[in-house]
Amino acid sequence: MKDLTPAKSDLNPIEIASRDEIASVQLARMKWSLNHAYTNVPHYKKAFDEVGVHPDDLKTLNDLSKFPFTVKQDLRNNYPFGMFAVPRERVQRIHASSGTTGQPTVVGYTAKDLENWGEVVARSLRAAGMRPGDMLHNAYGYGLFTGGLGIHLGADALGLTTIPISGGMTQRQVRLIEDFGAKGITVTPSYCLSILDEYAEQGLAPKKSPLEVGIFGAEPWTNAMRREIEDAFDMHAVDIYGLSEVMGPGVSMECVETKDGLHIWEDHFYPEIINPETGDVCEDGELGELVFTSLTKEAFPIIRYRTRDLTRLLPGTARSMRRMEKVTGRTDDMIILRGVNVFPTQIEEQLMTVPSLAPHFQIELTKGDRMDQMTIHTEPAKAGIVAESTAQTGAEELARKIKASIGITAKVLAGKVGNVPRSQGKAVRLIDNRPKD
Repeated sequence: MKDLTPAKSDLNPIEIASRDEIASVQLARMKWSLNHAYTNVPHYKKAFDEVGVHPDDLKTLNDLSKFPFTVKQDLRNNYPFGMFAVPRERVQRIHASSGTTGQPTVVGYTAKDLENWGEVVARSLRAAGMRPGDMLHNAYGYGLFTGGLGIHLGADALGLTTIPISGGMTQRQVRLIEDFGAKGITVTPSYCLSILDEYAEQGLAPKKSPLEVGIFGAEPWTNAMRREIEDAFDMHAVDIYGLSEVMGPGVSMECVETKDGLHIWEDHFYPEIINPETGDVCEDGELGELVFTSLTKEAFPIIRYRTRDLTRLLPGTARSMRRMEKVTGRTDDMIILRGVNVFPTQIEEQLMTVPSLAPHFQIELTKGDRMDQMTIHTEPAKAGIVAESTAQTGAEELARKIKASIGITAKVLAGKVGNVPRSQGKAVRLIDNRPKD
């Protein structure tokens, strides 16, 4: 793989500023953001007043802990535009969640918000190794989901040549990567695996593809998955993080030269880690739930938003800004099976150690006679009778590994190649078929 480390002279000065400089910027912007939210969003005025706190009470960054959390239900309760802090006419872009699990959450952006968003995504793409004039194959979905259009904003800001292909049409994805000679690809890790399968289907060698870096986000993925993708394509695989409530992609980014966690662009987003049970703020280095406060957002300021993502904060390495450890689980995707806490990424981690099985899987939960049951659907790494037979042995091996490492008994099934549903966006890792009553 090529060395894609950006020149220090190409970086934004704030990326490598001293911690004191960063903290000074954060404090000034946090005071503005709290005042902006309190003055212009009825929800925040009510929430602050209920706990007896005022924006003027913020004297240091640590004082943020006095302010109440924001949760997704707050956004749903104020659907559609109740959380906006500027007149609707100043909102130039609106994105929204799918609303498949409840009322959609709606976010808005002013012209300045879009400019800032483009700037942090440009930083992120540069940190991944992309340079002005490089070609980017953007396979994130375009539309209300922030992924595709958010990446495109940053690609434009950095001066890339962007192919806005979105998701789906996997055969065409491969053809355009090869024909256009894309250097970078932005895509979910699960859909990248589908693209990898299509390379095999077309008899093409992924190692010979023009791709030099893959920028993966929108779903948790493991370092084992990183190694699988890097080896298959002979390219760097780096992590990008964001969520629409905080901005979209580009809240934090893994630097290609270190790949040791994601540097948070702390001049725009202030991170905290809290104990998800008590809400108490954790020290840097402690595992807990990630919370963000926006420092520059005009249309949709967000104060102490509980992301449900589990991680820890670490000192900066390639940049001065703090890193968040790779997110491998969420408080709301944790499975409690017969008293044991399990995350889908733990299953993925063990699956990646069984060569006879492909990296595709889906977890199904059912109710047995008395206890919950877990079935893991997998498939052979290769087609053919011999491969299928070997995969059955691999399934038994995976069940043993899961029992030994996680402590649960799971049934592992190895179907035929293509048996596990493929994703063109975020992977659906869990199907819960347990009775709801």
